[in-house]
Amino acid sequence: MLYPRENESREVKDLGGLWRFRRDAHHEGFENKWFLEPLADTVEMPVPASYNDITTDNELRRHIGLVWYERDLFIPAGWSGRRIILRFGSVTHEAHIYLDGHLCGSHRGGFLPFEIDLSARIQPGGKHRLTVAVDNRLTWQTLPSGEVKTLDDADHPSGYTVQEYHFDFFNYAGIHRAVVLYTTAPAYIADITTRTTLENGWAHLYYEIAVVGDPSTIEVQLHDPAGNLVAHAKASAGELRVENPQLWGPGRGILYTLTVRLSSDLYRLPVGLRTVRVTRDQFLVNEEPVYFKGFGRHEDADFRGRGFDHVIAMKDLHLLNWIGANSFRTSHYPYAEEHLDLADRHGLLVIDEVAAVGMHLFHREKIVFCEEKVNACTQAHHIETFRELYMRDKNHPSVVLWSVANEAATHEAGARAYFEPVIAAARALDPHRPLTIAHCPMMDECHVADLVDVLCLNRYYAWYFDPGHLELIEGQLERNLRDWHRRFGKPIIVSEYGADTVAGLHNTPPVMFSEEFQVEFLEHYHRVFDRLDFVIGEHVWNFADFGTKEGLSRVNGNRKGVFTRQRQPKMAAHALRKRWLAEPAGKDHPHEASWIAKSKRNLT
Repeated sequence: MLYPRENESREVKDLGGLWRFRRDAHHEGFENKWFLEPLADTVEMPVPASYNDITTDNELRRHIGLVWYERDLFIPAGWSGRRIILRFGSVTHEAHIYLDGHLCGSHRGGFLPFEIDLSARIQPGGKHRLTVAVDNRLTWQTLPSGEVKTLDDADHPSGYTVQEYHFDFFNYAGIHRAVVLYTTAPAYIADITTRTTLENGWAHLYYEIAVVGDPSTIEVQLHDPAGNLVAHAKASAGELRVENPQLWGPGRGILYTLTVRLSSDLYRLPVGLRTVRVTRDQFLVNEEPVYFKGFGRHEDADFRGRGFDHVIAMKDLHLLNWIGANSFRTSHYPYAEEHLDLADRHGLLVIDEVAAVGMHLFHREKIVFCEEKVNACTQAHHIETFRELYMRDKNHPSVVLWSVANEAATHEAGARAYFEPVIAAARALDPHRPLTIAHCPMMDECHVADLVDVLCLNRYYAWYFDPGHLELIEGQLERNLRDWHRRFGKPIIVSEYGADTVAGLHNTPPVMFSEEFQVEFLEHYHRVFDRLDFVIGEHVWNFADFGTKEGLSRVNGNRKGVFTRQRQPKMAAHALRKRWLAEPAGKDHPHEASWIAKSKRNLT
């Protein structure tokens, strides 16, 4: 799916701003056909944003089920004869779209875009009413997974309903990303797919272009970052060769521009020339080893919830640069494509993750992969969601590794039958990028690790296991990592490790929740990483504090961030900056020998 880029032949109209909004408190909107008339009893609600934290209404914050958005559409008269597309960046988790009271489209899945062709439904120069029904309910057949339960007992009112989910971030909902109208000519460029190989000083850019219309008029040009024409062709599929290419890589956000012209349409696609390959002990970009330094993150901020905000995105980018990070994982769902555009332009490596989280009950006697819970319907949705992710993100050079799930119960006997088709479908779509799953089980219990290319392991020694016992981390962690590598023979990224930390809480000796504890916790992990050549990356959990559901273990959210939710640094941020920006062979570095070894794999 091509991102809506404005140019000489395409117009884009932003529909962001204040929409009319109504909570469907009694689940009556569909039955009473609210979409047939303008919504009554509305309040104003910003788009894009989560609706949960905007007002002071706790019932809205905790609402389970449908809400309704509405706004007027004014279609420019100059769009007559044009193809007019309505695009939602994401609606969490299910959307039904009505135009003037008529259903014109639906989409399931809260973190990927969808489009509706309105060309035959609207009148240029006219006014229309756009209504969106948004459902935030999670079931075992959605991604993420969850369960809506009605508590019928003496301690709860009749019909009392709760949304259960087994993941640690708040189930923010709403229209979370940009809503736009864009135009194309009736004959248009529908899709572009690219990939790169490198050989003997040449880059080979292979491309395929899907068009609606006469493909004989296609013209393809490739310009270097300075705007110089370096290759061209006149075919809908082919190869463009670039001598002595400027390669995209970590810290090198070098982008070429692929310009595709049809007789009546034009599209410019930023392209990074780079290759990716995995060995037993290394992750290679352009045949050079790289070491992942960075974070698991969340799309999360005060008031906005998970709503995309350019200000927050830019602040986070500057903090990633300041701290010396070269990568992040889109935990635990696909992020807004604007984050990937920034990663492309700034040379950040991205592990792009499907929203397959919550597939674990963390209870030995309760299984997830069974007909009553995560089943064939879930699997089909999972495969379709990955297809949508691939179609959106396939051309981003920053995306170097796909993750098909986070902390699923891969120790269960049914996990392999579930994940084998998912991984096979992902490989069929993209045989050129490696795949992973962010694992949490013990090595000898995992049924799926042999199916992936890189082992991403989430580890919390001295936090969830032996809480507070920092002295146990190195022995437990090193033994565990060596066991995983010995059994599966794949490189390892420790994709989560961290400790909740209350900013400003200090204690010596270090105790849990203090800033000193977080720093020492990370240092113990880092000593192990520096000793093991097959560890190819470290992603601290988390970049910044984030919102969660209420619970005894969460005081106003998860505090594992090295930055606060307001993006202010804790002590750990300064410690990580010193580590990640250090000279690898500096004589005063406390772990000189290990850092010299790591430098051979491009740690910095």
